[in-house]
Amino acid sequence: MSTADTAKVRDEQVQKLPLGPELLALLVVLPIGWVAQLVATGLPAGDAALGMLVLAAVAVVGILITRATAFLRLPSVAWVSIVGILASIPAFPWGEAVVGLVGGIDFLALSVPCLAYAGLAISRREIAIAKHSGWKLLVVGIFVLIGTFLASAVIAHITLQVTD
Repeated sequence: MSTADTAKVRDEQVQKLPLGPELLALLVVLPIGWVAQLVATGLPAGDAALGMLVLAAVAVVGILITRATAFLRLPSVAWVSIVGILASIPAFPWGEAVVGLVGGIDFLALSVPCLAYAGLAISRREIAIAKHSGWKLLVVGIFVLIGTFLASAVIAHITLQVTD
């Protein structure tokens, strides 16, 4: 099978989520992220809500750009990141306002509902791949986790040595 045939098959297999359910999922995650902000930070409820709404607006704009520029084949996360970066550049008139609204948001706490959803959203195809791979997948996963942990520790150690 040629590279073009492989790309065509891959494109046919990838099914995009319609815009409605994608935005509905965002609406479901927003209140969960807001509650996480209230628990993790000392932000007042209104400030946390405003910050979450700004982040939601950035996500929606990024998703809409992804839909409009499907020919570029950039994933939504890339466009959302680009929109977020552009929205928070201090040189733009709105940059300081955006940073002020989202500055207190704890992104680690915000990632909890996203990671929980990702853990629950395992497809039948992924289960079939895991069954087919068996113990080899487990061994590779363990080595990846150990390697990531050790590399992070080494980088942190070097950074601390350089900054002292």
